[in-house]
Amino acid sequence: MSNIWIGEGFAGDGPNAAHVNTVLGPKDGPVGTAWTTALATPRLGHAPFVVVAKPNLPVKPFTLFVNKAAIDGDEHARLTWGAAQAGVAAGVIGALRKGTMSKGDADAFLLIAAVWVNPEARDEDAVYANNETATLGALVAGRDRSPSVAEVLAAGEPSNPFFRS
Repeated sequence: MSNIWIGEGFAGDGPNAAHVNTVLGPKDGPVGTAWTTALATPRLGHAPFVVVAKPNLPVKPFTLFVNKAAIDGDEHARLTWGAAQAGVAAGVIGALRKGTMSKGDADAFLLIAAVWVNPEARDEDAVYANNETATLGALVAGRDRSPSVAEVLAAGEPSNPFFRS
């Protein structure tokens, strides 16, 4: 595996859509430093936490969930710490099962997942599925160094679901 993978994944539509950015790299490098610094410095509305497959079973590589939207009420908190977190866990586990990343590297690397959960989201099944898909997509993009510079240049005028959609 090359040193650092940076990826972006988007899945779904409307308020239940998921947008995940990932950074994967060795524990003893800059990703390890960023991972531990983020975990140790929570901010109001943003409390990074370790992603788990189930309580007391963190995923490998150890994954830090960093919420991009400040927690906005009980429902948003439940969807962020519940469905979105579980979806990220499923995406990471899926990447290992599919061979996207080496099982042998899982103990030597750390993953940061910056995750957007819209405060208006309401469908926990959609939030889960979209975060699983977006996480796996981000990891594949990181592995493949996607997009290429040619793809970016050929994309035309910037747009996204929140601008000129």
